[in-house]
Amino acid sequence: MIHFNQFIQDHFSHTLNYGDSLFTVYKCGIPEKYVDIWSHTNYLVYVAEGKKTWHTAQGSYALSTGDCVFIRRGAAIVEQFFDTEFCLYLFFISDQFICDVLKTKTSSLPRSEKKFNSIIPIRSEDTLHGYFKSMLTYFQSFQKPDSTLLELKFRELILLLAENKMNTELLSYFQSLLHAPKDVTLQNIMEENYCFNLKMEDYAKLSYRSLSAFKRDFAQLYKISPGKWLLEKRLNHARHLLAHAGKSVSQAAFESGFENIAHFSRTFRKQFGITPSAAKGNWANQTNT
Repeated sequence: MIHFNQFIQDHFSHTLNYGDSLFTVYKCGIPEKYVDIWSHTNYLVYVAEGKKTWHTAQGSYALSTGDCVFIRRGAAIVEQFFDTEFCLYLFFISDQFICDVLKTKTSSLPRSEKKFNSIIPIRSEDTLHGYFKSMLTYFQSFQKPDSTLLELKFRELILLLAENKMNTELLSYFQSLLHAPKDVTLQNIMEENYCFNLKMEDYAKLSYRSLSAFKRDFAQLYKISPGKWLLEKRLNHARHLLAHAGKSVSQAAFESGFENIAHFSRTFRKQFGITPSAAKGNWANQTNT
């Protein structure tokens, strides 16, 4: 999978950075139709032009010109469309930075009990559009702004988002950052990203842990090793895709985090006693009766 943050750093010479926070205008993309990406920080996307679809474990989100979303740290499959030009404004922002900013607010966050998904829609009102224009001014300048100014600009973004009471789902996520126990955060990371082909080191980075701390905390939480847990979750997900969603064997393997179809078929048969093709045949028989 492509580490989105690192990809931007490696391929985009023009970015505005403050620590883990980063802003860039994303135009030149990757030629594949479907791209596996993951990010160890959250990122906000504003679609200035074009369209893309983000596929997550919780569903698919089609984004087109004018849409603005907050994408929580984790993995996704991005579906690209090449029949039109595209331009995205990208802001990468860590949980820690968000918490640091929220703790300085003179007023508390509006209470919100709304559940939040991997991708959270944002109300793109005039003040936010004004903010985007101000960042473009700095971005298009020949001289990079001072780091202190960039820190203030990224803080401004968080405060603008937190001040809009219409962003109830995002506010709920912000509140969870301030109050959720670490074991809950780890559980959310795993439940929302198990079906992506991430390395163990990637899961550790997503949960803001060293690899050894991740394995230790995971074993305490699930009473099983991460490798065994992931394999079982991915195989069950693949069986569901084959038996209830009509996916092909290759699609089920890909969408469950398996890169090697032969390995997928062997482990599937060992786990369930039938081949993936037979599981798909059962689905076909059910739909025809």
